[in-house]
Amino acid sequence: MPSTPDRSVPTRADYVHWRTITTRWRDDDAYGHLNNATYYEFFDTAVNAYLFEATGTNVRLLPQIGVVAETSCRYLREIGFPEPVEVGLVVDKVGTSSIVYRIGLFQGAGDEAAAEGRFVHVYVDNLDPARPVTPMPEAIREAVTKLLR
Repeated sequence: MPSTPDRSVPTRADYVHWRTITTRWRDDDAYGHLNNATYYEFFDTAVNAYLFEATGTNVRLLPQIGVVAETSCRYLREIGFPEPVEVGLVVDKVGTSSIVYRIGLFQGAGDEAAAEGRFVHVYVDNLDPARPVTPMPEAIREAVTKLLR
């Protein structure tokens, strides 16, 4: 039996770490709201900026790197230029070689998310990314464990 989709609207209380991203004129599409691809850029920026800051290292240079294995987005209401976007980050699961993130996008004073993304990193060998998955670096594990809720 298929599972029932989650219809709840995430709130600010659902997230652990925060970042503000400035929107740009070019982020809006022809209809005057944030282009769908830009939501994914915000997700990617929030996750990787956190990893750079929390580990104190350039994560591109670690022996194992996180590649995106899965993404999705629930669009709950429109957002766009010129207001900044507050981005909430939380980790749902830390495995041996993977991390499941949830990212909430908020614009304005409201408590409910305008969008929520799912972002999965799977760790591979930095020198040979075609090789099978590998355990994530301990610095990454320590950083993301702080985001578990």
